[in-house]
Amino acid sequence: MTPSVQQSNISYFQVTEFILLGLPGIHSWQHWLSLPLAFLYLSALAANLLILLTIWQEAALHQPMYEFLGILSVVDIGLATAIMPKILSIFWFDAKAITLSGCFTQMFAIHYFSGMESGVFLFMAIDRYIAICNPLRYPSIITITFVLRACAFLVLRNVLLAMPVPVLAAQRNYCSKNEMDHCLCSNLGVTSLACDDNRPNRIYQLVLAWMVMGTDLIIIIFSYIQILRSVLRLNSAEAASKALSTCSSHLILIFFFYTVIVVISVTHLAGRKYPLIPVLLNILHNVIPPALNPMVYALRTHDLRAGFYRVLRLGP
Repeated sequence: MTPSVQQSNISYFQVTEFILLGLPGIHSWQHWLSLPLAFLYLSALAANLLILLTIWQEAALHQPMYEFLGILSVVDIGLATAIMPKILSIFWFDAKAITLSGCFTQMFAIHYFSGMESGVFLFMAIDRYIAICNPLRYPSIITITFVLRACAFLVLRNVLLAMPVPVLAAQRNYCSKNEMDHCLCSNLGVTSLACDDNRPNRIYQLVLAWMVMGTDLIIIIFSYIQILRSVLRLNSAEAASKALSTCSSHLILIFFFYTVIVVISVTHLAGRKYPLIPVLLNILHNVIPPALNPMVYALRTHDLRAGFYRVLRLGP
């Protein structure tokens, strides 16, 4: 029995901390993965901070579309920072222990920032829908007030819906096992260690997924169906191409974000046979999008790319 489990009477033990063993099946050489993961994390921090600085300094980027991108950058920094410092400390310093409160806090942060990311994608889709389908009303609908209200709504929604995840997890009775083959405090991973029934946790995890990401994805798909119908009615091929080009970066990121979530859900079912795959995908899903999002927008958005050059003093 590890020192993190204290005896409360002759036959009862109460867990006071969890032990994150790391990546299942490759504990002996998992530290080598710290180098690419650290690179991804530092790239995500640098790229998203550059986006925030560029949007702040460039007056031409003070538009709702770029303001939503700025919010996405803040969310990406939070999402990556919620897990990467602990993962790197496990790989580099063998700091595998995490307190119950620290674990539940990380659990909340992961669900909160993931829900925020999904919500920002939702409002970016609404922004493009109104810009293309109702261009004359766009300036009167998508204003700074709209952006602030959308941000406030997302913060409130995700705090209220993510909070029950750690609250329910904290109500479980952890009386024996405290070691997890994982690098982060996932809800189902933690509650699987409980001595009592974790069915409420599993049910709420499913409900939360459908309430947040399922609803967001349905509205995003509906928005892009309407955008496609509007674009197909345009007489000019050039105008249609220009309209779709403004959506391309957003579509790439949405496709990657939700596809990985589906893959993680499917591979979780095969987790008993191949436990490394869902754990590794779970980590990558929290660190690759924050590094990928700025690169996609930089490559496909001329105004943002030009702003980068001026901020970095690489151009006129």
